[in-house]
Amino acid sequence: MYQIKNRIYLNFDKTQKSGICNYLRALVKQNSGLTCSEIMDKFLDDEKYYLEINASRFPFLADVIDDSVFLKDTEDYIRECIKYYEYKEKQRTIIEANKEFEKKKRKFLQEVKMSKEKPTKKQLYYYDRLCKKYSIEKKNVEELSKLDLRDEIERILNEHSNDYKIVD
Repeated sequence: MYQIKNRIYLNFDKTQKSGICNYLRALVKQNSGLTCSEIMDKFLDDEKYYLEINASRFPFLADVIDDSVFLKDTEDYIRECIKYYEYKEKQRTIIEANKEFEKKKRKFLQEVKMSKEKPTKKQLYYYDRLCKKYSIEKKNVEELSKLDLRDEIERILNEHSNDYKIVD
């Protein structure tokens, strides 16, 4: 994808080249079910129409829209974009699996970090208030880690979750 950008639209300046490439890439993404020639026809029809009414976002295309070099470059770029999005779609399952793995890894590392830290004042206060509310005997929290206290608070809340349910 990036190699083709160096070979196409050599007579355009950097901004023009970037603008038209971004527009074509978005057009390919929006029309993923169409073939290269259909996307090319759609692009050319739209640009010719907008050039006729003097409302084109690419006014510099007026001189080159029917040029064979421009048409070949545009077709090559559209074909490359189609390949890119097809490849990306095939990689979706792998990417999703990697995201899920990274999410689990971050959670695990966070728990490892919490297991080495002392509980916060908020946690201690909340645990104390829960024990008073449910008349539970407090454990010695000085030896507990942040993770252990979190799990203990969750256990208390789960045991007494019936207190919060509304009965019809």
